[in-house]
Amino acid sequence: MKLLLAGLVLVLIVETQAQWYRFPVEAARGAGDMWRAYSDMREANWKNSDKYFHARGNYDAAQRGPGGRWASKVISDARELIQGNSGRGHEDSEADQRANRWGRNGNDPNHFRPEGLPRKY
Repeated sequence: MKLLLAGLVLVLIVETQAQWYRFPVEAARGAGDMWRAYSDMREANWKNSDKYFHARGNYDAAQRGPGGRWASKVISDARELIQGNSGRGHEDSEADQRANRWGRNGNDPNHFRPEGLPRKY
């Protein structure tokens, strides 16, 4: 009985601290944030705005918590890997990754905002 009670207390403490059950929800919502930034980028079709949308998608996703941060890293890395194999230059890919890290680390995505981009975005 004491062992069962000790196990129950341990599970409650670990579960409260880790909050592992939130990770999948954060990841799914973070993926949604990344998709929204991509959709906005396509809709805006604004010259030199891709770094801003990279930073914004990663920023929004990372604000969800560890799951969102994880999703933003996985999606960004996969996107750059695929685009890197399509003939885009290494410098452009690295610049995208810098913008991804900037947003994912909680920095203001407006640092990359191009002049004249509508406030809607």
